[in-house]
Amino acid sequence: MRIFNWTYLFVFLSFCWISCGNNNNSQDREKENKEDVLKGSMQVGVDETVLPLFLENVEVFESSYYNATIVPQPAAEVHAINALIKGETNFAVLARKLTAEENQSFAKRSIKPYIYPIAYDGIVLVTNNASVDTSFVVADVIALLKGNKAKNVKLVFDNVNSSVLRYFKDLGKVGKIASTYVEALTSSEEVLKEVANNVDKIGLISFNQYLYLKSSFTEMDKIRILSVLNDSGGKRRYVKPSQASLATDEYPLKREIFVLNYQPNFGLGIGFSAFLTGDRGQRIVLKSGLLPATMPGREIIVRDRIN
Repeated sequence: MRIFNWTYLFVFLSFCWISCGNNNNSQDREKENKEDVLKGSMQVGVDETVLPLFLENVEVFESSYYNATIVPQPAAEVHAINALIKGETNFAVLARKLTAEENQSFAKRSIKPYIYPIAYDGIVLVTNNASVDTSFVVADVIALLKGNKAKNVKLVFDNVNSSVLRYFKDLGKVGKIASTYVEALTSSEEVLKEVANNVDKIGLISFNQYLYLKSSFTEMDKIRILSVLNDSGGKRRYVKPSQASLATDEYPLKREIFVLNYQPNFGLGIGFSAFLTGDRGQRIVLKSGLLPATMPGREIIVRDRIN
C-alpha cells in the first residue's frame, strides 16, 4: 500500500510537471507564431499628407508577405505623434523626427528608436486658374501667417494640426498663427475644392497628395501650381515641384519623410522598415513621383548575341 501511494504521487507530480511544461511551450510557440519580422499585425501611425505613398507600400508588402498585416492609422501630424508617445502605436511614418522632449518617455523605458529616411516630398502651392499670380515667394507665406498683408490672398491649409502648416511655422519661426489671412480645412481635397471656387485663395498641400488627387479631382482644370522663388546661391529662379527639382534641391519647399520604429521588441517593424528602405520600397517611391531617399539600382543584362 505504501509503495502504491509513493508511485501514485510520483506519477501525479510527473503529470503536473509535463502539463506545465507543455503549457509554457504552447504559450511560447503561440507568441512566436503571432509576431516575427515578416509575420504578425502592426498598427502604424501615418501622417495623412503622405498616406497615398504609404498605402502603395503596404499593398505590395502584404501581397508579398501573406502573414503580415499593416493597419494604417492616418492622422494629422500632431495626432500621429501623440498616439506614438502614448503607446497607442509604436511605429510611424512622419515628415519629421521626434524632438528631444518628445523622446523622453521612450528613453525612460529604455526604448531605442530605429529611424530611417524613406523619401523626399515637397509642399505645393496651388491657385485658381483665373488668378493673376503665377508665382509666389516663401517670405510672403510667412508674412501672411504672422497676420501681415503681403498679398491680397488667403492661405488655405489641409488641417490646423497638419505637418504642412508646421513646416512653415518652423521655417519662419512663427510662434502663433494669425487667422487674418489663414484658413484650415479638413483634408487636401477640401483645399483643392476651395481654391477651385475662389480666385483669392492659395492652397498649400503635400506634393504626394497633389499627385494622388490629380487623377481623381474633378475640377483640376480650374487650378494650377505656382512656381516658388529660389534665391539661394545668389541666383533668382522660380521653380515648380517635380522629381527632378527635388533631386537637384532647386525646389525650395522640400521636406524629408521618415520611418520611426519604436517597437520594444524585434518584431514586424524591423521587416517593414527594411522593405520601405530597401530596393522595392524605394522603387515604389520613385514610381509615385516623389524622390527616393536611396535611388534604386538598375539591372542591365548584357548578352553576347541575340537569338
